[in-house]
Amino acid sequence: MLLRVTRDADNAPAPDAAAGNASPEPPPSLDAFLADIGPRAFRFAELGLRDREDALDAVQDAMAKLLGYADRPAAEWTPLFWSILRRRMVDLQRRRTFRLRWLLPNQPLDDDAMPDWADDGPDPARTHDGREAYARFADAMTALPRRQREAFNLRVLEELDVATTAQVMGCSEGSVKTHLSRAREALQRQLEDWR
Repeated sequence: MLLRVTRDADNAPAPDAAAGNASPEPPPSLDAFLADIGPRAFRFAELGLRDREDALDAVQDAMAKLLGYADRPAAEWTPLFWSILRRRMVDLQRRRTFRLRWLLPNQPLDDDAMPDWADDGPDPARTHDGREAYARFADAMTALPRRQREAFNLRVLEELDVATTAQVMGCSEGSVKTHLSRAREALQRQLEDWR
C-alpha cells in the first residue's frame, strides 16, 4: 500500500498521513474488487461446499448478483459480497442434501472427498509441501461446524471486523466471537495432532 505524504514548508508530514489514520483504500472499480476477492471467495466456497463445481457456481452467482449493487459505495461491497456468497452456499447445501436424501434415503452422505489440486508451482517439493499443508488445513476446516468455519474464514482469513462478520453471518457480535473461539480451539487441537 502506498501512503502519499505531502509536506509543508517545514517538511513536516501532513496530518492525514499519520500512521494511525492509514486505512486500506477500496479498489477503484467493482471489476477490480471482484478480481481481487475471487480467488479467496473460491477457496472459502470450496471448503464450505466440498465440491469444486458447486464452489465455482456459488462464486460466479455471488459476483453476478453483486453487479446489481454497483451503485453502492465501495465500502459496502465486501460485507455485501460475503453475505450474498454465504446465502448462495447455504442454498446449494440445502438443495444437495434434499436431493441426495430423496434419492438415497437410507444411504449415508459422503461429501468429504478432497478436491484434486493442480500442480502449479515451479518447485515440485515446495509445491508438494504446500499442497500437503493446505490439505491438512482444509481437512481441519471441513471438520468444523459450518458457523465456526464461516466465522474463522471471515474474521481470520478475510480479516473482516467483528461487526461486519456479524452482519455477513446474520448473527450477533457475541455469537461471532463464540464461533471464532471454538473454531480456533478445534483447529489448534486438530493441527497439533498432525505434527
